[in-house]
Amino acid sequence: MSNKLPVHAVITGLFSVTPDQVFNAFLDTRIMGQFMFGPGVRNDEEIISLDNEPIVGGKFTYSVLRQGNRFDHVGEYITIDRPHHIVFTWSVKQDPTGSHSRVVIDIAEVINGCELTLTHEMPPGSEDFVELSKQAWGKMIDKLTEIIIRF
Repeated sequence: MSNKLPVHAVITGLFSVTPDQVFNAFLDTRIMGQFMFGPGVRNDEEIISLDNEPIVGGKFTYSVLRQGNRFDHVGEYITIDRPHHIVFTWSVKQDPTGSHSRVVIDIAEVINGCELTLTHEMPPGSEDFVELSKQAWGKMIDKLTEIIIRF
């Protein structure tokens, strides 16, 4: 059985900072709270808590309120290869389907910065979610390009 899940949403972003700065953004909850979650990303979202243990085998729980509903994004870090590669599982505790996915982040050096490629690997039957996933991650990557220079 392959480790890869068959349905993919792929998003890329160019940054005028070092690969290490972009890499850190995906592990530092202080930065995540400005580009992945909260009112800076979704007007109707409030952060309850962002907890993670950014080591291989470490777990995370990112809890938010959206329109009065709680969502707990949970997962585990599978690979952390500084500053070019991060892989983690991704699911929402409240998802009635119990669906689990994986997020693969690759960061390559380019002239004057780096390029990030984020691949959200989803299970069979998730085909209808690909565009929503691209939109959500794309919005987060766009926000990260705006704020990363501050860190």
